[in-house]
Amino acid sequence: MTTALALGFAVYFAARGIGWVDQPSNPLLMIVGILLFLAAMLVAVLAGASHSVRMPLGATLLATVAAAGVPSLVSLSLEASMRGAPFATWYIGATGLLGVVCVVRRRFFFGWLILGILALSTWAYMGLDRALTLGLVGSITWVVVAQVLVLFWNRAIRDTERLTDVQRGVSAWHASQLVRQRERRVRTQRALVIAGPVLSRTVATRGEITEQERLEARLAEGTLRDELRGASLINDAVRSMIKDARRRGSVVSVFDEGGLEGIDEERAGQIRDELAAVLASAHSDRVIIRAGRDDTNAVTVVGRSADGESEDAVDLWHEIRRVAE
Repeated sequence: MTTALALGFAVYFAARGIGWVDQPSNPLLMIVGILLFLAAMLVAVLAGASHSVRMPLGATLLATVAAAGVPSLVSLSLEASMRGAPFATWYIGATGLLGVVCVVRRRFFFGWLILGILALSTWAYMGLDRALTLGLVGSITWVVVAQVLVLFWNRAIRDTERLTDVQRGVSAWHASQLVRQRERRVRTQRALVIAGPVLSRTVATRGEITEQERLEARLAEGTLRDELRGASLINDAVRSMIKDARRRGSVVSVFDEGGLEGIDEERAGQIRDELAAVLASAHSDRVIIRAGRDDTNAVTVVGRSADGESEDAVDLWHEIRRVAE
């Protein structure tokens, strides 16, 4: 729409120049001026328009050259007494249009330079007072309005981009909250499944439960703690192996410090399966599972067992890499 409007004005000004009433003393200069203006306008409007709003430098320089040449060509094609005729002043609006196009296409300096060249040219060929009454004021107004509109447009674009970023942030926060709520619901349901029967039995017997039920209560408490401390490390196989180790009397501690962050789900599943296999063969009195923030290892499994009267000795050390070997 803007391109069509600019080209429409260009054709209008060119038509005004062609429709002279009195024969110019050198019509060839008038025709050259019209053709130079049309060529500069076409290049200024169309060059690089599909790739960027900013006008290419070559097109900008051509518009500047046209702004300097067209007033001289038109004025020199006419006698001094004819330079104020309606058909002879078309170049004032035409050159102002070139300045407007430069401003709209983000070549602000050249837009104002073209306006300055136009003012000096009209001053030289017809006098400043006469130029102001024959269209120079209109050209100045166009360029000023174009500059103001572009500045407001740029500000509107920046505000829109900031608003878009805020909306993205809000959407991301809302999505993360939904995920956390879903995770909390899943964990709550799992906790009820794990601890519900034990708690119900404890309440029903007023705390008088059997040794087997006490064991089940300790296992339930440990499972709940694992779900809270190491949710990303736990799957059904790992959960089962930890439970078996505790039934054998081992003390198992799980610490997840973000070791699986940044790992794709396929590799994370492999890590959990490897962890389950390690736990299946572990016979330590105490097993510590830690997923720390490390560039190489995702999970470290340490097993310690009593060695006579000395302190616990490490009898299991297994590191699971972040990337499969």
